[in-house]
Amino acid sequence: MLVKLKTECGYQFTSKLESMFTDIKTSRDMMADFKARLAEKGEELPLDLSVQVLTTGSWPTQSSSKCVLPRELEAACKSFQDFYLTAHSGRRLSWQTNMGTADLKAAFNGGREKHEITVSTYQMVILLLFNDAEELSYREVAEATEIPPADLKRSLQSLACAKGKNVLRKEPMSKEVEETDKFSFNDAFTSKLYKIKIGTVSAQKEGEVEKQETRHKVEEDRKPQIEAAIVRIMKARKRLDHNSVVSEVTRQLAARFLPNPAVIKKRIESLIEREFLERDPTDRKVYVYLA
Repeated sequence: MLVKLKTECGYQFTSKLESMFTDIKTSRDMMADFKARLAEKGEELPLDLSVQVLTTGSWPTQSSSKCVLPRELEAACKSFQDFYLTAHSGRRLSWQTNMGTADLKAAFNGGREKHEITVSTYQMVILLLFNDAEELSYREVAEATEIPPADLKRSLQSLACAKGKNVLRKEPMSKEVEETDKFSFNDAFTSKLYKIKIGTVSAQKEGEVEKQETRHKVEEDRKPQIEAAIVRIMKARKRLDHNSVVSEVTRQLAARFLPNPAVIKKRIESLIEREFLERDPTDRKVYVYLA
């Protein structure tokens, strides 16, 4: 499928997708090497750690968020980081705690009912606090975890307010999480399923700043597609005037999105700077493909 896409749309269109598949395979091999190295040293992690090392720029961008991990997980992450940086000196790892998941084993009803719960990393960090505390206020959870406020409220809402999945109790009971709320472990929780997956409630409607950030990310992701279309057209036609290039690019990409003519012009200028194209010396409105 990738070969067909590359033939049809050009290398730039598939380069990020290829990098994603490479990251997945490389991460799988790296985890196998990491576990083999631990076995050689006679070391054993207190948990089953799985790390996906993603190449910056190849995956949808996410701002890195701060989070205080449990001691056991922090030690496991440090062990992997030392292994990785020894093998790849000069590189830098940035932990995306907002993108991880965890499987926890939990006991309810005085230990008589046991479940395996799949949660986000943030939710795991919150739940593990209740191993050492009967009740915690919102502010105490916030201080102990340092999870960003918006993500913390969504995580607590998912754990305490979702019907059938409320492994935490919230006082007072309501659909929204407030900074004055208190939380406790719901020992009376029960479910017919052994394995339970707790999702995270959707974020609130985007504000104007978030909308602008989203639009910027979308525009950045579209640049390689526009450039690939320009190169494909010019490679086939060799010489073409500006309006014809804009018209043809718009036609080819119409099934995916409608590119802005001003953005197309900027991508043409970028390709000229990188010597994929040049302007005709006798007519500045005509572009020439450089093999």
